[in-house]
Amino acid sequence: MITCRLILPQRRAKEKDPERRTMTRAEQAEDVRRERAPDGAPRQVSQLRQLAAASVGNAVEWYDWYAYSFLAVYIADRVFPKDTGNSLVPLLSTFAVFAVGFFMRPVGGLLMGAVADRRGRRTALTLTILLMGGGSLLVAVTPTYAAAGVLAPIVLVVARLVQGLSVGGEFAASTTFLVESAGPGRRGLFSSFQYVSTTAGQLLASGTAALLAGVLTDGQMGEWGWRLVFLIGAVFSLIGLWVRSGARETRSAQQRAAARPGLFEALRRYPRQSLLICGITAGGTLAYYTWTTYLPTYAQVNVGFDKSEALTVGTLSLLFFALLQPLGGMLSDRVGRKPLLLGFALGFAVLAVPLLHLVTDAFWSLLLVQCAGMVLLTGYTAVAAAVNAEVFPARVRAAGIGFPYSLTVALFGGTAPYVGTWFKQAGHADFFPWYVSALCLVSFVVYLTLPETAKQKLET
Repeated sequence: MITCRLILPQRRAKEKDPERRTMTRAEQAEDVRRERAPDGAPRQVSQLRQLAAASVGNAVEWYDWYAYSFLAVYIADRVFPKDTGNSLVPLLSTFAVFAVGFFMRPVGGLLMGAVADRRGRRTALTLTILLMGGGSLLVAVTPTYAAAGVLAPIVLVVARLVQGLSVGGEFAASTTFLVESAGPGRRGLFSSFQYVSTTAGQLLASGTAALLAGVLTDGQMGEWGWRLVFLIGAVFSLIGLWVRSGARETRSAQQRAAARPGLFEALRRYPRQSLLICGITAGGTLAYYTWTTYLPTYAQVNVGFDKSEALTVGTLSLLFFALLQPLGGMLSDRVGRKPLLLGFALGFAVLAVPLLHLVTDAFWSLLLVQCAGMVLLTGYTAVAAAVNAEVFPARVRAAGIGFPYSLTVALFGGTAPYVGTWFKQAGHADFFPWYVSALCLVSFVVYLTLPETAKQKLET
């Protein structure tokens, strides 16, 4: 009878709170390990260390991811069969693989987001960087079409699928980790480092590719130089893994004690928020990938811009872009997220077409156009992580962000280089700037409906 009286109240408590569960001994031990230093004292991890853990790993992730796009013209010559009738066919094939990798991102966002919500943000961040390093190594050892035939593009596709899975999960986990690590009134600043670190990875990839393209001959670059870039990325992944090992878990004890959310719980319980993430992201991701990734190739294909100079322009403009992000994040903490989003979307809706038409084969023309677009783009990139994190409750935050965000990026961001090159091949290169403008106008309408969340308390 005594036993019954002790057990029944616990059973009734569970019935009242179906989302609550009892933590296992292993999980309790893990909590102690996370919160205690080796000497048993409380573990103190500074916000700077948290910022570094997310940012360094994220930079490595995106170095590996973007190295592919910067080296697309070299990969096309080695991995795909040459079409003597049309020189754009191998390049189109390379960008098609770029897009295929993006379509693994929603899967990664869903799976790694669920890992972050169920097992912790840090566990998810460890998995994503391991996957990215493995994918980068596989790209580096991809055989040529001349040596392996159709096996060469198959290996490349597999590598990009692994990297796509990693990147999709990385955004969900690192966005959640960054925003939850921020102090009061600093979520905008912390969230801006999502794109500071992303841009640092791009910058490192672009700079490495530009350096090698300048030092090596075109033949050496096509033969083995591009492989070296991916081997470096695999080494960087190990460094990022080490930095992340010292991070503090941001998932609260209350979340760890609650019942673990289902894989599709965010979509099922919060369909409106999921659609909102899609609308927030659509124009931003297309403008982002157009200006930071595709623009050098756009200049090469449409106005005959020199390949080496295009990489140099991309590197300089990315450095400028990275410096802008914290300024935009701090501004959003003061004036709100919404004014920056509206300024970005309206600016691109009006100026995308004239800006892209200003691109010529002159060095300063491409540099000024790319930098002007990046000033506008900061209105989206500096606040995107904070806005996304503020849409969902903590229980399903990572998975809630990961799937709709990555799906939208796959549909509009990942296809930007392919769509732009396809328009050129079809003889309608002028259509692409209008495509960018139209989608930014759609996002502008979505931003008008958003509530201002900058001053609201984030649920933990």
